[in-house]
Amino acid sequence: MSGFASLRSAFCAALLGGALLCPQGALAQGAAAVTLGPSGLPLPRFVSLKSARVNSRVGPGVNYSVDWMYNKAGLPMEIIQEYDTWRRVRDADGAEGWINQSLLSGKRTAIVAPWQRGKSATVNLLDGPAGDAGVVAIVEPGVVGTIKSCTGQWCQMTLGGRTGWLPQSQLWGAYPGEKIKD
Repeated sequence: MSGFASLRSAFCAALLGGALLCPQGALAQGAAAVTLGPSGLPLPRFVSLKSARVNSRVGPGVNYSVDWMYNKAGLPMEIIQEYDTWRRVRDADGAEGWINQSLLSGKRTAIVAPWQRGKSATVNLLDGPAGDAGVVAIVEPGVVGTIKSCTGQWCQMTLGGRTGWLPQSQLWGAYPGEKIKD
């Protein structure tokens, strides 16, 4: 195991009590160059909002004006920069702002096909990680769910009380090829 992998594993075990694996982000496919933020975690990476009311600011501090308020706990965010206790995030629509780390969670969530919102498209939630698996539910674009695991091609998710599988390419909240273990 490389020094970086050992350090990452130790950090993840300390942070999460060894109960879960850390999100792999850019590390999933053994990428040669990994950017680490001051926190020691990879950049970019996905997180979610802890609270139902979270201010996004134009800069990293309470003295910066609020640019946007998010009103949905569990909404996935992509951390793209770190400064002290502040995280510059990007949402599924591409909007960016600064949120205090205390308002962010490592719990992985995803939005189903946000690029299809407002269109008459739907996505099938399947009972297994295969295109010919049975349909558990039909999901509208823009629905937010909790990621249980991802294989790199498929993610098992819970959406509105139903658990099933979606193609990873239909989600915003997991990187292409990223593997996530529950």
